[in-house]
Amino acid sequence: MNKTFRIFSFGCKVNQEEGYGLAALFTSKGWQEAMPGKESALNIVNACAVTQTAEKKARALIRRLRRENPASLLVVSGCYAQVAAEQIAALNAVDIIAGLNERTILPDLVEQFLLEKQPQLKVADISKNAAFISLGPARRQKRARAYLKIEDGCGQFCHYCIIPLARGPVRSLPLKEVVAEARELVQAGHKELVLSGIHIGAYGEDLGPEHNLSSLIENILALPGEFRLRLGSIEPGQFSADLMRLWAYEQAICPHLHIPLQSGSDRVLAAMNRNYLTADYLSLLTELRGKRPNCAITSDVMVGYPGESTEDFAKTLAFCEQMAFARLHVFPYSKRPGTVAAALPNQIPNKEKERRAALLGHLANKLSFVYASSFIGAELEYLHEQQIIIQEQPYFSGHSANYLSLLLPLSPQPPSDLCMVKVQEFREGYLFANLLNSAAQSRSSSIRSS
Repeated sequence: MNKTFRIFSFGCKVNQEEGYGLAALFTSKGWQEAMPGKESALNIVNACAVTQTAEKKARALIRRLRRENPASLLVVSGCYAQVAAEQIAALNAVDIIAGLNERTILPDLVEQFLLEKQPQLKVADISKNAAFISLGPARRQKRARAYLKIEDGCGQFCHYCIIPLARGPVRSLPLKEVVAEARELVQAGHKELVLSGIHIGAYGEDLGPEHNLSSLIENILALPGEFRLRLGSIEPGQFSADLMRLWAYEQAICPHLHIPLQSGSDRVLAAMNRNYLTADYLSLLTELRGKRPNCAITSDVMVGYPGESTEDFAKTLAFCEQMAFARLHVFPYSKRPGTVAAALPNQIPNKEKERRAALLGHLANKLSFVYASSFIGAELEYLHEQQIIIQEQPYFSGHSANYLSLLLPLSPQPPSDLCMVKVQEFREGYLFANLLNSAAQSRSSSIRSS
């Protein structure tokens, strides 16, 4: 057989980054990624399990791949494989099911299957994991923005969340290894590093007091080169005094933070085991915005948690509007086997959850419009990423430091990786901008440079 493969990744940015790791792993073993439009000998579904919808999408893809590529080898891995291996096996469509730990030996499992022609199910208990497992070097990435995974696992056990069961306890990549990977990424030309993980605010708690997120950030920013640093999702209770100091004074840290809220009702937050109040959340955002005015705060909010009353939902609507999020990910509660919430009474009917999600989604669109529109006429730092087509018109596409989608008119020469642009208008979910002339390209106030 030819040694071509294709990877289909679902879910969070961590899962996407791990998809790149799997690709690097197979490439190092002599495999090649299949060309677009060409059938591959090996299809890998790197699937998510955070919601029922994610699992449903994964099952639909598995069935489609088996139907359309009957001769190809089909592998399923990721969180879905970790928590629902028997359910996947019952589809009678998959050749290899590999848990999160087993991904490092996936090329070997494939070779074994090719020899024995016997389906394989390899999923170990992840709750005993004590060390961070890396799939491959971070420098494998090809885009201007590079993800740098620094942590895995979570020990919060929010009552609705399956992630601790799927990912296991907190494990951190040692500081020296993170800095070494960051150095390689900068030397490879990446102009933005994104620190990713399941719970990056917990970075280092498994390694000792000298390992923490603030210390890690300081060490990365001490590296030579021109780049900006974006922080992944951080829980509300994870902002130490040192992290606040860095947020205030290190301009190379992108003015964008993703801070999950989950509910605007204190009663629901307590039921979720979230361990903070809306007053705490408000105080945190007030302090963050005081130190970095016009920063982007994005968040996640769940609707329809068991027992959420109409009054609770009204409080969530009002609180989200007060928080003026730059972007809001809204999702209905999804019952996850093995979680506390799955056994709770007063489950909300699906139709009502969908109604609430639609209402909050409408508010989310309004908030995004208000935040993005506030930058019309402003000068922003643009990271060039790709060329795209919008309504049959080609544009250069990228993101600002505060994570706004920017489109520039196409020209014979793409803009430099990091440059300054002036925003002209907001439409179709994008800010349209023009490249500033070279005389206006000073970036000393917005990014560090060696």
